Amino acid sequence: MAEALIPVIDVGTFVKSGDDAEACEAVARALHDCGCLVVKDPRVDASKNEEFLDLMEAYFEQSDGVEDARPDLHYQVGVTPSGVEKARPRCDEASQLTDKPRSECPPQPDAKWRFFWRIGERPSQSKFEELNAPAVIPEGFDEWETTMNAWGSSLVETATTVAEMAALGFGLERGAFSSKMNKAPHLLAPTGSDLRLLAEDEPPLKRKAHEVRLGTVLAGFHTDLNFLSVHGKSRFPGLTVWTRSGRAVAPVIPEGCLLLQAGQQFHHLTAGHVLAGFHEVVASEKTAVAARKAKASGRSLWRVSSTCFAHIASDEVLEPLGRFATSDAAADFPPTLAGDQVKAELIAISLA
Repeated sequence: MAEALIPVIDVGTFVKSGDDAEACEAVARALHDCGCLVVKDPRVDASKNEEFLDLMEAYFEQSDGVEDARPDLHYQVGVTPSGVEKARPRCDEASQLTDKPRSECPPQPDAKWRFFWRIGERPSQSKFEELNAPAVIPEGFDEWETTMNAWGSSLVETATTVAEMAALGFGLERGAFSSKMNKAPHLLAPTGSDLRLLAEDEPPLKRKAHEVRLGTVLAGFHTDLNFLSVHGKSRFPGLTVWTRSGRAVAPVIPEGCLLLQAGQQFHHLTAGHVLAGFHEVVASEKTAVAARKAKASGRSLWRVSSTCFAHIASDEVLEPLGRFATSDAAADFPPTLAGDQVKAELIAISLA
């Protein structure tokens, strides 16, 4: 598995001046070739990520998976316990890749937990109220809102910058994508996976549903339903992403950097010029080594992903933009409301 195929792009000049043609072209090229990129953004405060990870470790360690869950709202706010979300079957696509996924096919329910926290303003009116529901604030965490909003807002800010750079790199107007992100249902979306058994040299022979052992699929082979997914640095490895060429890559996120991956909404808006990136999270030997080190040092054994889903606003129309509207593939991407696209995907992955 390769570890150096994902471009690293410094967006600092664009952030300061609003102009960096070379970097914009590099962003557009990376999204087309890889479906993802790593960016160095001077506004990203790594200490906010650490505070966020500390908070979520403490939360997952005490959650019952019930009190803060909102299944009536398709789990789009609050906690989702393990064994609920299940990836769409992607057996045909997986079989054509140069590097094959480790996930089961057809997929089984994910072993991961999740928490969804809304970032940014919501629209005053929407056809999709359940996708723009009020946040769930767990009891006993006084710093919850401050910590979640500080880190989540930073990730959405970077996603918006990359959206603008990509638009310019593709020869579109600067706001072609970002204007559609205004008041969207952006989600700070950390996953949680209990690695206690993985940290043991000899875990119990008796297995329980959704417990994490070596080879356990935490998040099955899938693409994200949103526009751009943003990842800060996690404390445990396990993520694998696939490039357009079908090669598997284990992303390396340097300090002060973020990984961004295109989702299905980006795919739609560019008529497939930017592919929604396949990825999975599996408990590997490297994950086990990190878990044993964490246990030895007395740190939490919950693997928390530092993930944010940046969306297109629910009432915006998804359709190929600019030069992508005249491509040969454009007819395969008919106009659809982003909210309808999201709801269809939520049904497909067992959340609605």
